[in-house]
Amino acid sequence: MDGSHIPILLLIGFAIVAGSLGGRLFQRLRIPQVVGYIVIGAILGKSGFRFIGDSEILGLLPFNFFALGIIGFLIGGELHRNVFKRHGRQLVRILAGESLGAFFVVAPLVGAALYLFTRNLSLALSFGLMLGAISAATAPAATVDVLWEYKTRGMLTTTVLAIVALDDALALLLYSLAASITTFLIGMGDSSILGSLGHVVYELGGAVILGGLAGLVLNRLVHKTHDKGKNLTSIIGVLSIVIGLSRWLEVDVILAAMALGMMLINLAPHRSRDTFGIIEKFSPPIYTLFFVFVGARLSFTGMSGWMWGIAVIYVVGRTIGKIMGANLGARWAGATVAVRKYLGLCLFSQAGVAIGLAILASMRFADITVGGVSLGNAIIMIVTATTFLVQIVGPPAVKLAVTRAGECGLNVTEEDLLQSYIIGDVMDASAPAFPAHTRVADLFCRIPDSKAMSFCVTDDKQRVVGIVTMEELKQCLAEPSMNDWMMAFDLMRPAPDQLQAGTSLPDALQHMQETGLECLPVVSAGDPATYIGLIERQAVMRKVTQEVWRRRKVADTGLLV
Repeated sequence: MDGSHIPILLLIGFAIVAGSLGGRLFQRLRIPQVVGYIVIGAILGKSGFRFIGDSEILGLLPFNFFALGIIGFLIGGELHRNVFKRHGRQLVRILAGESLGAFFVVAPLVGAALYLFTRNLSLALSFGLMLGAISAATAPAATVDVLWEYKTRGMLTTTVLAIVALDDALALLLYSLAASITTFLIGMGDSSILGSLGHVVYELGGAVILGGLAGLVLNRLVHKTHDKGKNLTSIIGVLSIVIGLSRWLEVDVILAAMALGMMLINLAPHRSRDTFGIIEKFSPPIYTLFFVFVGARLSFTGMSGWMWGIAVIYVVGRTIGKIMGANLGARWAGATVAVRKYLGLCLFSQAGVAIGLAILASMRFADITVGGVSLGNAIIMIVTATTFLVQIVGPPAVKLAVTRAGECGLNVTEEDLLQSYIIGDVMDASAPAFPAHTRVADLFCRIPDSKAMSFCVTDDKQRVVGIVTMEELKQCLAEPSMNDWMMAFDLMRPAPDQLQAGTSLPDALQHMQETGLECLPVVSAGDPATYIGLIERQAVMRKVTQEVWRRRKVADTGLLV
């Protein structure tokens, strides 16, 4: 099947819907949704039915850069200067450990394997250096998607976000050094080490300067605007300009967008949270389409036996290098146990930067053949095939790591918690209920021990017949002599409604808002429905807010190494 004659909007819509369904299916299987997106893309793309072909992938290339820009922008929003003040030295050591670990394991293994096949030492060393440099790169998109999906927070999450944001910069540096050495080894090209390093400095430094300046502009645009629609327009406009200029000036897109996010979060930490929240709500369909097309472009056709062998060595070596390097770097940095044990599992994914470097590397080996296959094409096919594997394995590994580290669900919002609760989770089971014949004087003796602001009145069978609020009780203070003969029945107002403990909390709060009620009794599910507790809207919101701060405190405690 060929998708070349299908309208592009129809193709985009179909890809989003199919990817979304795939993501939901994989979530039900307790697998991160991003794996579902990629698998759907592989089924629709070059490895499957070819519903999405090369022309569609090429035509949507600007969209891919836009998606990467959003990812970089949101990563930058997590990198507050306090993180670097506290852990800057740690991050540098860990970054060096995991990147160099992959390089120094993959390069000799691949070089040795190719030497056994070709008996050409300079060619084998060059090939090993190229793949070693490429192995250092880590794709942030799939990793970050898992962290957001599972609402993670803690030292491991903070370290992962910083490492995947900076990882590609070090990979580019390693690639430039490897490319220069390769030029001397195989006698091709005219690049020098100094020239390569100069290009890297331009690409990375230019990205940081571009993103920083754009951050200053965006901060001014959203400074006094409280209209979310206008803010979204400004954000998307500035971000698109940054991405477009990055492509035009040939600087790193992700780093430029990350610098934009970092500048914004550090200029206005509190105000810009709403800005990033707008983008987070805007981004899900973009992520879905992006990962569907990541899967669609992956292909395994045309790979010979020796190439599969190199691919296996590459994946195994990179996995060992990342895990060991991250562990050693974390120990060197004095990081927490969670970071030492689990960081390596979060660094498997590879994608855009790795494939881009593979394309550059292939140009150096375009005219060299091994077993009838161009080494240039071999690099692209090896990196592409291994990219598919690590993109599938990487997200579950990230989930496993953050779960073992105990960081899942620690970055929840009040809205997230409300969606997860039922009435029984937040009701005040200790709020007393009084028989209708209870004297008001006795009520005053018992209510000081309760935090409730309202009290239910029950009949002889513990069925709720009414509610007494503090407003009614305050009126009795004016005539203390009446308290000895007035009863709860005299003060109560009829209970307008009642809830069962299994009712979802969002439904209950929505009902209370629509009816203007501040409190409702909670009753058992049996017959008769007897009183078991009380729910008060203000008390519920206070309890939810306290739980959000408790979870964040638990996560942030891990930041103190």
